[in-house]
Amino acid sequence: MWIGPEERHPTGPCERTLMRDDHGSVVPLYHWLNKIPGGAMLIPLILGSVLGTFAPAALDIGSFTTALFKDSALPLIALLIFATGTQVTLRTSGPVLATTGVVLLGKSVIPGLLIVALAMVTGPEGILGVSILAMIAAATNANGGLWLAITGQYGRTKDRGAYIAGAVNDGPFFALLFIGASGLGQIPFVTLLAAILPFLLGVVIGNVDAQWRSVLKPVPGIVIPFFAFALGTGIDLGDVARGGLTGVLMGVVITLFTGGLVYLGYRFLLRRGGESGVGFAAGTTSGNAVATPAVVAAADPSFSAYVGTATSQVAASVLVTALLAPLVTTWVLRRAGARPAEAEREELEAAAAATATKEAAS
Repeated sequence: MWIGPEERHPTGPCERTLMRDDHGSVVPLYHWLNKIPGGAMLIPLILGSVLGTFAPAALDIGSFTTALFKDSALPLIALLIFATGTQVTLRTSGPVLATTGVVLLGKSVIPGLLIVALAMVTGPEGILGVSILAMIAAATNANGGLWLAITGQYGRTKDRGAYIAGAVNDGPFFALLFIGASGLGQIPFVTLLAAILPFLLGVVIGNVDAQWRSVLKPVPGIVIPFFAFALGTGIDLGDVARGGLTGVLMGVVITLFTGGLVYLGYRFLLRRGGESGVGFAAGTTSGNAVATPAVVAAADPSFSAYVGTATSQVAASVLVTALLAPLVTTWVLRRAGARPAEAEREELEAAAAATATKEAAS
C-alpha cells in the first residue's frame, strides 16, 4: 500500500539524524551552551584560550576573521554595555545604583582594604607564594562580561544594570588606587568616564525612545559568545599552568570570599532574600587584570620583581573564577529555591495584564 508523505515517519538513519528540535535546529548548540551555568560565555572563552594558546597565528590572517574572532572584545562589550543601559528605565535606576554600590563595596573596596592591611604585616611578598601585587590585581576587579552573562540568565534587570561596577573596577584603577594611596598612582577621570559613558548614553536613549529598548533587548544573547571567544584568545594556557596551584587557590578564594561579600551585601543591605545568591556572580577576575601587574610595576618599579609570577597567577585566577563563579551562583540560587529572572518576567506579565484590564474597564 502506498503511504503518502504526511504518513511517513523518519525511520531511516539519515532521516533520524536530520530530525530538528522545536527551533528547527539539527544540532541545538545554543541550547546545550545554556544548560551550563554561564555557558554562553564560559565555553567560547575556553575555546578561544585553547586556540590562542596552540594556534595563535590562525586568527592573524586579517580582515573580518581577525576583526571578529580576535579583536572584537572591547567593541562588542561596549555594545552590550550600551544595550544594557537602554533597559534601565527611570523607574529602575534607583535599584540599579544601589546594587552597583553593593557590588563595588563587596568586590573592590573591602577586599582592597584588607589586602592593604595584609601588606602592612607581610610586606609586598604576601603569603603562600602569592604576592600583594597578584592579590590586588586579581581581587579588586570583576569580569563584567561574565556578570552580564550570569545575571542575564538568572538575575533581574537591576542586577544586569549593576554591570557599571565592572566598568569602574575593570583594569588597574583600583589596584593603583590602593597601592598608590600615598600618591603613587592616580586614577585618570577621563578614562573612567569613557568606560561609563556608553551605559549612560544607553539609559538616555532607552528612556527617550522605548523602541530602541525593544530593538536592543536581544543584544546580550547575540554578542556574549563572540566577545567571550575574543577575550579567550588573549589567555595563554601556558601562563595559567605556570600560575600553578597558587593561582588556582587564589581563584577559588576570590570566588568564595569576594563573591561571598557581595552575597552578604545582597542579603543584608539590599534585602534580596533567596535571590542573594546572584552576588556570587561578582566573584570573578577580569581578563584585563592579566595586564595589571605590568601596569603597576610601570608606575612603581619596586614591584618589577613580582610581575612575572603575579601575571601567571592572575591568568590562572581568570580561568578558575570563570569556571567556579557560575557554578556557585546557580548552586546557591537553587538551594534557596530562587528564580529571579523568571520571577521578574512573571511580575512584568502580571503588571501588563493588570494595566490592560484597567484600560479595558475604563
